[in-house]
Amino acid sequence: MNDIKLNFINESDDRNNSEVVIFQKNEVGDFDDLAVAWKVIKNFSKGWNQSFLFPNEMIIAALDSNGNLVGTPLKAEDGQLYSANIVANVYQLKHEGKGSNNSEIQFRNNFERGSVNAEIHRGGKCVCIKYNIIPGQTSAFQFKPKLWIGVTSQVQEGETMNSAIISEINTALDLTGIVSADIIMTGGGQEPNFTPYQFNLQNIVYV
Repeated sequence: MNDIKLNFINESDDRNNSEVVIFQKNEVGDFDDLAVAWKVIKNFSKGWNQSFLFPNEMIIAALDSNGNLVGTPLKAEDGQLYSANIVANVYQLKHEGKGSNNSEIQFRNNFERGSVNAEIHRGGKCVCIKYNIIPGQTSAFQFKPKLWIGVTSQVQEGETMNSAIISEINTALDLTGIVSADIIMTGGGQEPNFTPYQFNLQNIVYV
C-alpha cells in the first residue's frame, strides 16, 4: 500500500460543532485493546475541507511501565518480529527477523521482569497501543487498508477511546488500491429534518 492522499469535505448540515474522529482497529486485538484517535477534525463549517496523508510506513515503539522509551523506535513491517530487551542495563528495541505470521507485526517482551507497552505510529501519530505485555509474551498488530470514521465529541487526538465511543462508530472506509480520494461528510440538520451523518469516498483515484 502506498501513501494515500485524502481530502475531508464537509457537506453536512451540522449545527452542533461536532468533531470527526478517524482511527484504525487492530484486527488481532484483544477485547481490552482500545483504539487510539489517530486524527480528530474540529471546527469545520459547511464547505470546509482539510487534506491529509494516510502514510503506508509504520513505526513501532515500546515503553516501560514508567512511560520511558525502550531503545529507539523502528520501522515496522508485516511479517516481522520486534522485541524489547535490557542488555548491560541498557534498554534496546530490536528487530528479531521474521515472525510467525506474514500479515502481522509481532512484538515480544524479553524483559526478565516488568511489563511493556507497544505502540504503532503512522505519520508521527499513534494509531494503536497494546498495554501491559508481560515478560515472555508475544503480541501482534494487524491492520487492513481501512479507516474508521465517525462523529463524536470530547476526544483528544493521540488518546485511547472508550468502548462506548468505538461501538457507536460503524463507518469503515476501504482504501484498498486507492491513491487519493475525497471523504464527503453529509447529514445533520435540525429536528424534525435531522438525518444521520454519513461518510463516503468520492473522486477516487486508483493505483
